Amino acid sequence: MIVGTMCMSHSPLMDRNRADPGAEQRFGEALSRAERLVEQAQPDLTIVFYPDHINGFFYKLLPSFCVGAAGTSIGDFGTVQGALDIPEAAAFSLTRSLLDQGIDTAVSLDMEVDHGAMQPLELLSARHSLSRIIPVFINCAAAPRPTFERVRALGRAVGDWAQALPERVLMIGSGGLSHDPPIPSLTTAPQPVREQLIAGRPLNHSQRLARQNRAINEGYALAAGTSEILPLNPEWDEKLMTAFTAGDLTVLDDMSDETLSATGGRGGHEVRAWVAALAALGPDYRAEQLFYEPIDEWITGMGILHASRAA
Repeated sequence: MIVGTMCMSHSPLMDRNRADPGAEQRFGEALSRAERLVEQAQPDLTIVFYPDHINGFFYKLLPSFCVGAAGTSIGDFGTVQGALDIPEAAAFSLTRSLLDQGIDTAVSLDMEVDHGAMQPLELLSARHSLSRIIPVFINCAAAPRPTFERVRALGRAVGDWAQALPERVLMIGSGGLSHDPPIPSLTTAPQPVREQLIAGRPLNHSQRLARQNRAINEGYALAAGTSEILPLNPEWDEKLMTAFTAGDLTVLDDMSDETLSATGGRGGHEVRAWVAALAALGPDYRAEQLFYEPIDEWITGMGILHASRAA
């Protein structure tokens, strides 16, 4: 049984880059409300739809969708490193159900999960543990990406499986909204970076530290108006929040990936995770916006949205 969906932006910089104190306080208050809603839902199992940031999935083999049946958190940007509590039998049952419903998904027994999945899980676990999880990867960072129509189909199929369970299931959609992080592109990257994008060799300590420092510095540069990355787009973010709250998950169907990148930034593609998590609720779901503000220091249009199935 599905007990609700929580969609929220993630930012690896919120614990490192200080933003306007008022914005931080408002975000914290909204997060506390989200935590209370999760506590009230009392989920036994959490399915998190998430984007990878070229940490666990690479061009050596890049599926559109992948269900994690076993895996680990890599512990980037301060998230907890270690093995994940994934019920293997349930994950394989979900995978079988998706295939039976016409969703061609991969399955992994060695999924490497980054902050895209772990940050919302950790933030929402303060009042009720969300340790028992099934991560569902959606390719958002690297072209070619799945269409929004297929993302909705994935979400509906996951929802059909979850609704039939005796356990109480929470859906999380992690990602977005507008942001343009300095992610390398296969078409423009120098050869050593291109090779890394394909092979996916683990970063050593100094490489990972350098990558994280670049993101931290970019946040302060964006706030100071000296960054070369795409600015946040509050108008676009609020259009999406309004559409999703009203139950419209087709709002981006006519937007090409190139236009989406130019409008919402390279990270804007992560709204696919929100679309899947909301589609899992079925038609006529009820939704409420808990928070939205653009926070330059965190390089993200920060939003939180809570939804539940129609009565």
